[in-house]
Amino acid sequence: MTEALSPVAMPFTPSALNDARAKRPAMGHIVAVASGKGGVGKTWFAITLAHALARRGKRVLLFDGDLGLANVDIQLGLMPEQDLGSFIAGRTSFEGAAQRYGEGGFDILVGRSGSGALSALPPPVLERVLQGLRSAGEVRDVILLDLGAGLDRSVRRMAAYADTLLVMATGEPTSLTDAYAVLKLHAADRPDGISQVVVNQAATRADGERTYATLSRACSSFLGRKPPLLGIIRRDERVRDAIRRQTPLLTRHPGCSAAQDVEAAANCLLD
Repeated sequence: MTEALSPVAMPFTPSALNDARAKRPAMGHIVAVASGKGGVGKTWFAITLAHALARRGKRVLLFDGDLGLANVDIQLGLMPEQDLGSFIAGRTSFEGAAQRYGEGGFDILVGRSGSGALSALPPPVLERVLQGLRSAGEVRDVILLDLGAGLDRSVRRMAAYADTLLVMATGEPTSLTDAYAVLKLHAADRPDGISQVVVNQAATRADGERTYATLSRACSSFLGRKPPLLGIIRRDERVRDAIRRQTPLLTRHPGCSAAQDVEAAANCLLD
């Protein structure tokens, strides 16, 4: 992977970002999960991480930030009466749009799959959503944002707003290139930001370490920074089974290798 493979973009500086952060009251830690490329298991990881954190006694809200292709509810077999669109339309409050997911012990606020209106929120409306997240964090320990794939304005804005950005990658060259692009833009948007890497679908831990080393070298060479590795999630067929059953992995296969790896990542995140 070389610098030439990554997209070149001007730094994105959301208006009043620093002022908003300075005025933010003590609140839960906001963690965004991004990938750049779709199909790397980002939503599944966000769900499982939320479950793992809840099992540790943390008050968690999982926010489906994939505004146009939301699928947290689909993976869990939910049919929510309210969603993000309800909040944006003024039919309910931010908290009113969230629902309790009893089986996982955490709260969820879903988006609306296939809604072009949500995928292209105007900046003032997106700021309302971020204000809602800030308010939700006043009564929770962790706010998890499952961001959409790609590098559009709303994804970058939410990534820049988060306290920590987790970037997922697999060993595929396209995934590594896209993950690097996310890290590059985040470095421009938030020079003081915290980003970490999660390697998914690794054949072995050693294979995952090699994937991380490739991405880390590119970041060190071209960005002058080396995002730490949060965790390696090994490839596990029981993940696919849990998704097909629309059941959390930590409920259906709590002792499998992928479940153990996400539990370890949750511990590292809390540390």
